[in-house]
Amino acid sequence: MSWTPTTDIERQEMLDTIGVSSIDDLFSSIPNELRLKSWDIPEGLSEMSTLSKIDKMSRKNSVDTVNFMGGGYYDHYIPAAVNALSSRSEFYTAYTPYQPECAQGTLQSIYEYQSAICRLTGMEFANASLYEGGTAVFEAATMSMRINRKRNKIVCHSSMNPNYRAILESHTANLDVEIVDGDDPSNAACVIVQNPAFDGTIQDFTELGKACKEAGALFVVSFYPISLGLMKTPGEMGADIAIAEGQSLGIPLSFGGPYLGIMATLKKHVRKMPGRICGETVDTEGKRGFVLTLQAREQHIRREKAMSNICSNQALCALRALIFLSLMGKEGLVEIATHCHSKAEYLKSKLSFATILNEGNTFNEFSVRLPKDAREVVKAMVKEGFNAGIPLADIGRGNANDLLIAVTEKRTREELDAFASALENVSCS
Repeated sequence: MSWTPTTDIERQEMLDTIGVSSIDDLFSSIPNELRLKSWDIPEGLSEMSTLSKIDKMSRKNSVDTVNFMGGGYYDHYIPAAVNALSSRSEFYTAYTPYQPECAQGTLQSIYEYQSAICRLTGMEFANASLYEGGTAVFEAATMSMRINRKRNKIVCHSSMNPNYRAILESHTANLDVEIVDGDDPSNAACVIVQNPAFDGTIQDFTELGKACKEAGALFVVSFYPISLGLMKTPGEMGADIAIAEGQSLGIPLSFGGPYLGIMATLKKHVRKMPGRICGETVDTEGKRGFVLTLQAREQHIRREKAMSNICSNQALCALRALIFLSLMGKEGLVEIATHCHSKAEYLKSKLSFATILNEGNTFNEFSVRLPKDAREVVKAMVKEGFNAGIPLADIGRGNANDLLIAVTEKRTREELDAFASALENVSCS
């Protein structure tokens, strides 16, 4: 978008035309305590000076640390082909495929992504993706209430990511929704569980899924895509809706995104699913083609009839996930998951100075209780070259000494040994 500068005289002419004396008058309806304290913006810099300043600022970041942080977002390896293919201009510049005859490539990539997610999860239908894992929880909850129209209770299992729980509460703040903790499906629209749990513990929720069906509640399973290389799928546990954060499938870590919200469901629920669904068809000449089969969002139908107000999707991120899954294949996914699990178990064996808090089996993430405050340890570990994990007290889980540690296939034995040694020295000094 072009910027058209104006002179002081031109600005005053515009103010006179609309009947106000100054630019400040335009903001008179905003209370003083809510206004920006100052518009004192520094003088502009040249392009060369700006780049130099930004470069100096960027050097303040700790970019050489080895990452053991998790909590829903993980430091997985991304094959070069993912960046090379997804950065092609025909994908990178594409937007909503309103005209299928002009967007067959985009539509096919979405269709193949949906198919891959169905195979991964053991579910029957997947949509064209959502924003990210947290809002996928909200979308699953409201989808459940659309299906169970006379119920507004959402049951959140203790395994659920507390950040996702906070997003759910925020998004439903003005809705007639009751959010409760536990696993009792009685009179509930749905029960939401997470596997592996936020603390990394693996659970089999098959029996809870059966209990949900008996009680008429939908069973929603939030999953970690990489873990399905080794673990039971949501479909095998009897899920009605499967949701996930897809960042682990070829999407780089970033400060909040863009990430990928995954959602899959059963055929009987598909018309209550938010977003849109791409389908395969045959054109007038009998050739294979692709269309938006379902697009029950507010841009396409009456707002009050829409399944959701989600007005876009992370199609480029979904494409990256598709490329990643295609490159890995079934055996590759199993190999990655095996590395994640075995390396986490190896690290556990090196942390004899700490207490492992998980009662059951874990995948690639686990919680420990350190001899001293986890916040202090994490700060000290940065100086040792490590992002040590997430202090659980910061998000309302555990006490001040508890730390959540994640391991991916990228971590080498040397890094694991060095991390364990540094963590012991920092924690016990």
